[in-house]
Amino acid sequence: MTHPDWFEQYDEGVPQKIDYERMPLPGILDRAVERYGDKDALVFLNCRLTWRELQAEVRHMAAAMAGLGVGQGDRVAIQLPNVPQGVIAFHAALTLGAQVVMTNPLYTKREVQHQWKDSGCKIAVVADFIWDQVLRPHRAELEPEQYIVTGISDYLRFPLNLLAPLKLKRQDPPRCAKVAPEPGLHQWKALRKAPAGSVPRVDIAWDDLAVLQYTGGTTGPSKGAMLTHGNLVSNVQQIDSWFQGVRYGEEIMMTALPLFHVFGLNVCMNWGIWAGAKLILEPNPRDVPGLAKSIAKHKATLFPAVPALFNNLTLVPGFDRSKVGSLRYCFSGSAPIADDVLERFEALTGSRILEGFGMSETSPVTHVNPLVGKRKIGYVGVPVSDTQARIVDIEDGTTDLPLGEEGELIIRGPQVMQGYWNAPEATAETLTDGWMHTGDLAIMDEDGFFKIVGRKKDMINCSGMKVFPDEVDNVLMSHPKVLEAATIGIPDEQRGETVKSFIVVQDGQEMTEAEVRAWCEENLARYKLPRAVEFLDELPKSSVLKILRRELRERG
Repeated sequence: MTHPDWFEQYDEGVPQKIDYERMPLPGILDRAVERYGDKDALVFLNCRLTWRELQAEVRHMAAAMAGLGVGQGDRVAIQLPNVPQGVIAFHAALTLGAQVVMTNPLYTKREVQHQWKDSGCKIAVVADFIWDQVLRPHRAELEPEQYIVTGISDYLRFPLNLLAPLKLKRQDPPRCAKVAPEPGLHQWKALRKAPAGSVPRVDIAWDDLAVLQYTGGTTGPSKGAMLTHGNLVSNVQQIDSWFQGVRYGEEIMMTALPLFHVFGLNVCMNWGIWAGAKLILEPNPRDVPGLAKSIAKHKATLFPAVPALFNNLTLVPGFDRSKVGSLRYCFSGSAPIADDVLERFEALTGSRILEGFGMSETSPVTHVNPLVGKRKIGYVGVPVSDTQARIVDIEDGTTDLPLGEEGELIIRGPQVMQGYWNAPEATAETLTDGWMHTGDLAIMDEDGFFKIVGRKKDMINCSGMKVFPDEVDNVLMSHPKVLEAATIGIPDEQRGETVKSFIVVQDGQEMTEAEVRAWCEENLARYKLPRAVEFLDELPKSSVLKILRRELRERG
């Protein structure tokens, strides 16, 4: 059931229900071209593509993919940083009726192998340095039959097209690689230069699957949340209805959130396209001084980000409204933002940060603080249009709890996924009569505002990236010297949380922290690596031999 009070918090003009325009995702780009034509759509360093040019690139790549055998219902993996090719490949694949699997560029071979095998990817679009360092040595073990390889500098213009590769090669590890020809390997630049074929006409339904958004879920290996065109486009329109006062065709969207993450994918890219915003693509959000300069240079007006980015930007000398006063609204999600960080950022920039909530399984936005009305710092806001939310008993998952009482947050709305790919049991555990069990502990107050107070499971949230202790533990325990391992999250000023692992070594063995980190670097993305390691004689366990993580947290 819904709680009527939260509608009173809606800004003027925000509807309780939306009459959705039932167009598939490629229709969003087509409409942007019609409305904004020769205005800038993408900016990446010295590359600029207008909406018309972007659409031409999408159609050319769609024709090239079709020529490689990609058709309706196939899965296409995209493993790229934030570069124009990512936006182009995404919409090209969807134009063919294919389904996209967005893949983290930081993933190791083990992580990529699981995701691509589970999804059954037919083709992958990857960066040249990822191909060289991660994929090529293990190609025989990976699912895709064909690869399209592209470089970060492929869309840059003179002189950066010559200078950037030299700089990228000097990075550690290098972010540029020379790729030797081999069967089934196709260069993006060559496909782009080749004569364009025809793009097959495909009927794409509102309920057709568009994206497999992989998430760790609550337990076990990562699962693909099945998001349809309707899920994603509904959420785009929910976001759009919420943000009254958007200057269509005029906003400048700082796109530093990675597009493989659903926050960056649907808020920055897809809603940005809907609004005709100029997307400023930033491939390296860890370069905080560079990001600050980019915000100032491009006079960004909108900035979706995670708390760690807001915090780090406030520490950049000269980051204030004299340089970044163009910022109007910033959107914070993926992790709680500290009160002092929010207040400091707003004081420096003159902008307003809106904290919200979402999940990979919900496309992602379900809750946001009002744009101009009442805002409660520390709360994720109220449910967006057409979204129901309840706080239920964590044991039975159905009994509604009184206002202010802590329980599990469950959500229902048009943005909620269809289920997990090839995982009917996990789907049944998570979806009940259309209600999505989030696994997050929350409260709802008398005004209908929601606050996340913890997690039902032991997920660790590092700068908005989810780390699951079981995955880290499995990697650690695959080391021949390790007897047992248990991983927890500990507070971290910069990242929100960071990873700490407790290890019991085999009898007669000795192990160093350096050995642990080296082993993990081979098998885990960097953000999942234990930043602290403690060796114990034994792990605390219950009477049924269950590891007591709460005692490890108390130990710190």
